[in-house]
Formats: sequence, structure tokens, C-alpha cells
Amino acid sequence: MATSGKDLSAYAAEDVPNGADFKIGIVVSEWNDSITKSLLEGARKVLLDNGVLEKNIIIRWTPGSFELPLSSQFLFEKNKVDGVVAIGSVIQGETKHFDFVCESTAHGIMNVGLKYNKPVIFCVLTDNTMQQAIDRSGGKHGNKGVECAIACLKMVALNKSMR
Repeated sequence: MATSGKDLSAYAAEDVPNGADFKIGIVVSEWNDSITKSLLEGARKVLLDNGVLEKNIIIRWTPGSFELPLSSQFLFEKNKVDGVVAIGSVIQGETKHFDFVCESTAHGIMNVGLKYNKPVIFCVLTDNTMQQAIDRSGGKHGNKGVECAIACLKMVALNKSMR
């Protein structure tokens, strides 16, 4: 297991860009909201701790993970954000639905980032069990939302440095 013994929330503040001039969108799936709310809390805290102003964090809820790509696109078009963290949680069930949702969501999120030439960070847990999701959303492996918010800040800074 890739996260075995690792805390996803550990980071060195000096390695994270200051986001005072950034406008960041977060789209969050309502499905498995006990998980996605924890991921959101982790991401939001990191953004605030690293200079992003409260008024420049735009949070929108979407029905499920499958809708995250289009919701991300809406944020770029309507709110003119610099980057998006797309938060979701898909847990393996008894059918192939899991595979279709995960693959479509991943491709969709990637395509939106490429379309707008801005970062859309994949913060979608794709776990086999609810316990795995709990462990990665504030449990023993930390909070994936933290890691993804840091990735968003770094990618926005990279993008801005190349203009």
C-alpha cells in the first residue's frame, strides 16, 4: 500500500508558495460527504494557512464525483479562479460502476485542466473500503485534502511564474 506508514498531511511550510494573490476554487462531491467534508476542511485550512484570502476560496458542491469535471469547468468560466481542487470519494461496491466513475472522473478532471491551461487537482479518494477512505481523510494516513491543496498552490505558482 502506497500510504502505509505515511502521513499525507506532513509538509514543510517553507516549501509552499504564498497564495495571497491566488483565487482557488474547490468543488466537493456530496456523495460520501462524511469523507469529502473532512477533505474539504484539510484543503481549506492549508489554503488559509498559506495566505489565500477567505474571499478568494470559492467552494461549490456537486452531486457526486462524476460531476466534478464539469463543476471545475464552471469555476474557471464563472469565477475566474487560478486553480481548482476537485474533492470526491468513490468506494468500491459490488458492481463495475466504481470503475466507470473513477476512470471518467480522472479523465474529465485532467481534460478540464488541459482545456483551461490551469491546474485542476485530483483529490478523489478511490478506496476499496470506507475504512481506507477514513484513514486518508483525517485518519491514520493524514488528510489527502492537505496534500492536494499544496499541489494546487504549487501548480498555480508554477503557472504564474511562466507568464
